[in-house]
Amino acid sequence: MYQSIAEIVQTAQQRGVTIAKLMLEQESTYSGKTAEEIIKQMSEQLTAMSLAASKGLTGNGVASKTGLTGHQAAKLAKYHQRGKTLSGDIVLTAIENAIATNEVNAAMGVVCAAPTAGSSGTLPGVLFALEKKLNLSRRNEIDFLLCASGFGLIVANHATIAGATGGCQAEVGSASAMAAAAAVEVSGGTPQQSAEAFAFSLSNLLGLVCDPVAGLVEVPCVDRNVVGAVNALAAADMALAGLTNTIPADEVIMAMKDVGERMPRELRETGLGGLAATPTGNQIKFNIFGTEA
Repeated sequence: MYQSIAEIVQTAQQRGVTIAKLMLEQESTYSGKTAEEIIKQMSEQLTAMSLAASKGLTGNGVASKTGLTGHQAAKLAKYHQRGKTLSGDIVLTAIENAIATNEVNAAMGVVCAAPTAGSSGTLPGVLFALEKKLNLSRRNEIDFLLCASGFGLIVANHATIAGATGGCQAEVGSASAMAAAAAVEVSGGTPQQSAEAFAFSLSNLLGLVCDPVAGLVEVPCVDRNVVGAVNALAAADMALAGLTNTIPADEVIMAMKDVGERMPRELRETGLGGLAATPTGNQIKFNIFGTEA
């Protein structure tokens, strides 16, 4: 089992293989499954991602039972189609898919936690934005997920991917960094460039709090996945251009853990601070649950 991103990068460089290949081998070793079985399982997860994003973008999209979130991905897609957007096609496509996926999650639909349900839109947002631009095959997309999983595994084992433990930096922050690393790999970047993208991305989101209004994974969770996806694309481009992050990826992970441990409980998924504690946030909670904040 790989213990650090530095170890993953070094092994990939020494063997001249991708990080996705290393993760496939590791999963096969520890699960006892064949590579073909693992690829089939990853393909099923990819299908779940695709179906969720598609559902959120079909027609008027979906809405949650509370009505707090919904129909925004479809609305954004229609705006995109008018061709007068400020952002480019890749960015808008990433945003649409990120919102669509998290709207489906808020509506109690099926999503693929990546690494969590609350951050489930970030990876598919980036992946499906790159799908057409890079003409990715299905196997390329599975490799994207395998590469991302390798970085996520290190975060989960040495820090946290739970908002209740480390704030939203641990959920959307981790998802964004995982997506950035994988985006670099499927774009033909080196293992070290993937690590740089990961470090850029996670560094950018350190300190992001988890403050769900009414304690529900809706506001601001859906829109925070937009930040995660766009941040990942920016970090990937920076790394592919040859830029390097001052702080190594493994140290950024430990910094994230430290920040999470210092974060007050009101800002770690309790719904007691941040946006959740605003007058409007408290009123929404009262309207839904009929209890005082």
